[in-house]
Parts: sequence; structure tokens; C-alpha cells
Amino acid sequence: MRQSRQGRRGKPEASYDEASRARYRARASRPGGSGPGGFDQGTRVVFTVLMVIFAIVAGRLMWLQVIEGPSLSGQAETQRTNVITLHAKRGTIYDRNGNVLAMSVDCKTIYCNPKEITNPSGVAQTLAANLGGSASDYTATLTTDSTFAYVKRQVDTDVANTIKQQLSDAKLKGVYYLDDNKRVYPYGDVASQVLGVVGTEGEGLTGLEYYYNDELSGTDGQMIIETGSTGTPIAGGTSQVTEAKNGEDLILSIDIDVQEKAEEVISQAVQDYDADSGSVMVTNPKTGEIYAACSTPLARLSDLANTSADALTLKPATASYEPGSMFKILTVAIGVENGLFNSESVYNVPVQILAGDDWVTDDEARSGAEDMTVRTMLVRSSNVGVSLLAQEVIGAQRFAEGVDRFGIGHTTGIDYPGESAGIVTSYESYTGATLGAMAFGQALAVPMVQIVRAFGTVANDGIPTTPHFLISKDGEEVSWPTGEQVISKSTADEVADMMVSVMTDGTGRRGQVDGYTIAGKTGTGEQASESGGYEQGKYVSSLCGFANADDPDVLVYVGLNGTPHLALSSAAPTFKEIMEAAVTDLGISPDVSTTTSSTTN
Repeated sequence: MRQSRQGRRGKPEASYDEASRARYRARASRPGGSGPGGFDQGTRVVFTVLMVIFAIVAGRLMWLQVIEGPSLSGQAETQRTNVITLHAKRGTIYDRNGNVLAMSVDCKTIYCNPKEITNPSGVAQTLAANLGGSASDYTATLTTDSTFAYVKRQVDTDVANTIKQQLSDAKLKGVYYLDDNKRVYPYGDVASQVLGVVGTEGEGLTGLEYYYNDELSGTDGQMIIETGSTGTPIAGGTSQVTEAKNGEDLILSIDIDVQEKAEEVISQAVQDYDADSGSVMVTNPKTGEIYAACSTPLARLSDLANTSADALTLKPATASYEPGSMFKILTVAIGVENGLFNSESVYNVPVQILAGDDWVTDDEARSGAEDMTVRTMLVRSSNVGVSLLAQEVIGAQRFAEGVDRFGIGHTTGIDYPGESAGIVTSYESYTGATLGAMAFGQALAVPMVQIVRAFGTVANDGIPTTPHFLISKDGEEVSWPTGEQVISKSTADEVADMMVSVMTDGTGRRGQVDGYTIAGKTGTGEQASESGGYEQGKYVSSLCGFANADDPDVLVYVGLNGTPHLALSSAAPTFKEIMEAAVTDLGISPDVSTTTSSTTN
């Protein structure tokens, strides 16, 4: 008999199928196994891994697109584009008669793509031959690690065209040209200080070019060019252009003929009278329009490399000096306006008078006290007499208030950069010497444009005007403010009449112009020394006057700084020469009511 399949221990043996199923169940029970339970666990692990990978990728994409996206996009845009500025054409400046004083002309700016230049030596030689310098001056630019570099700005168009043709003939690539413009001055260096300087970027740096830069400069445009990896413009690529908006045209009150004469005369006078420098201002006292203004040393726009910063400023507006005896006109006007005296009032004038602890004396030697009218005090330019009027008749408070009304110590509002207010002691700070010294033009320092405005107030029936250059902007007339009445018309007329006597019989007689009635006053101000006190033998000799006295249309100020000569022998003849030119060029008729002859002694 066959032995039973029952084991020796009495247990039945498992069948083949059951053993197989047992092994399957054991495998399935392990992680990642197959079968019921095992399949779900393995899928979960794989799914989790995939989700982590997906989250990392998604996070990276989010970072690149949202956080770094704009930056990366900008970098990519920069790498494939070049942005080139298109300069606006600067407005033209005209004088009052329509003469062009400053204008912008077309030219070219030359630039290069160094990565495209295969023969920098050959290109450099061509550039040097046409632009000047040596080839080595251009090599660094032509070989720089960039796709864009300026070679030279504002090159004359014919020169740029020659370079372009020569490079083309030699099959030398990598140099390009942009339309540009540059500032030119048809009258050369005339009125350079007034007009000012424009930099290579088209911005005004000094003078009216700086003061009216916003009006003149316009708005620059730009050109965006799509380029390849080497920076070479792509043919048919995107080119976006924002057009430039040109600047506004300006018309100035300057008369270029009067300006040229003023510069010529003052330059010669500085040499003739051994002066450190000289200044001129010619205006219309009724309107404040400035016909001419200059100071030495004159600016040379044609040779800026050798032009000092001092030459680029207009000293009548920016530098302060003691006005000297010209100030006596204001002292007398204050007294007349307050009804304290008139031109024929008589005072006993001593040889000297105390102002604080200092003795005031006259240049004219006198043996003793002398009776003088107020008119005589001005004609003889008596320091003692006018100091006496201020201290014993006018008084400190009335004097200080009058000086303030004339605008002394305040900016005039002239349209020129860097105007100074000067140094003028306020009434609260007066010392014992202030009143007596300031009465004849010491103990204060002001820019001469303030004296020009004050004399213009007398000429304009007591009403001050604003000294200015601009009369029209972009075709529209510009209005300038007038101040409140400083002195009455009757006071102005009486003071002007005394000023006529100064020009006919006094210290201004060498400035008299035949056929014209001129009202004026000289000044011989001492110059302060850096070590204290005043310099010996150095004066600010000046003369300011207007014509014709009854109905003035022109006012001239002349000043010579640091001269050893008194105003009578230096400023007066200089004034005469400029006034003669001004009345002729401006078409101002002689005064038919007088036949005045110039005095030569």
C-alpha cells in the first residue's frame, strides 16, 4: 500500500498550489511588493517621489518667471539691443535786431562696435588722419570689450563723410555714424560771458545757456536697435525711435554792435589805466532791458582750454565792490524825498568830519570850512559834505530805510546765474561809523547791477525796473516786473538835474557826449585789503549815467577795478566812448534843447 501523504507528525502535507500562494503572500507583505496591499504601497512611494520632483521643478519655474523674470528679461533685452540717445536741437538765440547769436548746426557723432572691427590699426590710422591726434589715441576705444563705444562727438558732417568713404574704400568695418548737432556762435567770442557755454551732452554750463537751459534744450529722443550676439545691427530687426523735441528760440535785449564796442573799449581801458579788470553794463532804464554787459577778462568760446572760470562770469552781477561816490546820489535822493533839503540848500562843510572814530576827508584840499549847496557837494564830490548830510540831517533810520527801498543789499532778479546780494549792514547793526561812511559809498559792497538799477530808478521817475536779457521766448513776449515807487517823480527830476551839473561842471565832465544831456555821477571807491583796511593807490573808478536826462533811453555803467587812476581821468573817458557808440547804434537822437561841448581838460 502507498504511504499516506500525512506527515510523520500526523499533519497533512501542503499541496503545490498552496505553497505557491504562501510564497506570493509573503512577498506581497513586504514594502513595494506586488499583490493585494503591496501594489498600493509601492505606487504611493513612487508617486511621492514624483510629486517632490514636480514641486522642485515648479518652484524653480515660479522663481525664474515671477521673481527673476523681469531681471532676466531685461538682461536678455540689453544683450540684444542698443539704446542710442537722439539729441534734441537746441533753440536758437537772437539779439534784439534778429541777429543770430547762438545756434545749433547738424553734425555727426562717430561710434564703433569693437567686436566687429577686424583691423583696429587701419581704422585708427584713418580716424587720426581726419580727426587729429595719433592712431594710438583711438586704439583703446576700437579694441574695448564692448559692442558700443563713442569715437568722437560732434564731428563736422563733411569730415564724417570723408571718414566713412575712406573706411568703405579700405573695406574696414565696425564704424557707424549718428545724426547730432552742436552749438556755434556766428559772432565768435562776442557776448561769450552773457551767452555762456554748452557741454558735449547739450547741457548749458554757464551764462544764459545755463540759466535758460530748460527752455533751450528741448527733450532728447532715443533709438533702440536690435542687435545680434556680437552687437551688430540685425537687418530687418526691430528699430524703435522716439523723436527728439527741439528747444525754444530766445530773443535777447542785447544789441550785438553795442556789445562788441563795449568789449573792445573796456579791454583797451584796462590796459590804458593799469586796471586789474573792468566792467560795463548798458541798459534801457525805462524797461530794464540790457543792451550790453561784459567784464574782463573776456571769455573765449573759441579757446575754452585757455579760458579761466573767472572769465566765464559777469562781474557786474556776481562780484561785489564798494561803489564809492556814485552812492552819494542815493544819499541825496533820500534826503530830498524826505523833504529835508533840496539842491540849493546850503550847509557849512568842514575840512573833515568824524564817522565813528574815523575822520572823513575830501580829495580836494581845502584850507577851512566852506559853505556848499547840495548841488555843489555832488559836483565836487565832497565826502565830508554828504557824510554831514547823512549824519546831521537825514539820520540813521531814514537813511537805512531809503537804502533798502532802493534795493541795495537785495538781488535785482537779473536773469543771470550767480547774482550776489552783496554785503550791506542792516539798521539794527549800525555802528557809530556806518552811517557817515556808507553815505559816500564805503562800508558796503554790492554788485554794480544794483547801482545800475538804482540809477535807473532815478532815470525812470522813481520806479525801479528789473534788469534783464530775455525779451521773447518761443515767439511770445516776456514781461518783467517793476517795483514800487521808491522816490517821487519830482525828487527824481531834481536829483537828475544835479547829476547833469556833475557831468557838465564836475568830476564827470570828461564823460560828456556832444549834443546829449547826460545825467551821471562818478565814483572812486577804495579797495579793501586782505590784511585789513584799504589798499593804497588802488581804486574802483566808475561812472554811471543816462541820456537824455529829461527822457532817458539809455544808461551806461563803466567800472575799472584796481586802477591807480581817479574816475575823472579813467572811467569818465571810457564812459564817453561807450555812450557815444550806444546813442548812435540805438538811434537815440541828440537833445535839441542844448548844445553841450565836451571838455578836454
